[in-house]
Amino acid sequence: MTPGARVSPPDRDGARPSAGRIAWTALRVVGSVAALVALYYVLPLDHSSTAATVTMLLAGLTGFVALVAVQVHSILRSPRPGIRAAEALSTSVPFFLLLFAATYVALASLSPDSFGARLSHTDGLYFAVTVFSTVGFGDITAKTETARLVVTVQMLADLIVLGLAVKIIVGAVHRRQQRREGPGDTRPRAEDQPEDR
Repeated sequence: MTPGARVSPPDRDGARPSAGRIAWTALRVVGSVAALVALYYVLPLDHSSTAATVTMLLAGLTGFVALVAVQVHSILRSPRPGIRAAEALSTSVPFFLLLFAATYVALASLSPDSFGARLSHTDGLYFAVTVFSTVGFGDITAKTETARLVVTVQMLADLIVLGLAVKIIVGAVHRRQQRREGPGDTRPRAEDQPEDR
């Protein structure tokens, strides 16, 4: 190596992420989601008490807010904020959906008339996703006031997740990119760059 020669790091801030980095991120996302789904299916949700169900929902929502806060902090520190944001959304949304699915299964077990039918783990997940996506096929419906209240909480939380959480994560990506470019940076800004195809 000659004196003064510069060795560029394999993953510079301005460079595209390598295929290995993208594969590793995808593997982490798949592993995290698989672990969450596996935990959801092994938990004995159909043998829950009212106190345990309420505690699970409140602790889960608190955990979700903490997870998003940690992910925003991680995005702000990451040299790859876009990839980190995609990973954050890919893990936080399944966590959110599985939390409500678990609540529905536990609620249906506590009060069989809460929904049109007794919910299995798969039914609970299906119902949570239909509420989240606002599809509402009508094959599973909330019948009691308590069930309707929990579904209403999910619908309001869906709006927050789709609106506020996504905005916070995307905002963190923009702040990180602005910080990385700095005031004296002469590199073209991200919005001036041609889109990656």
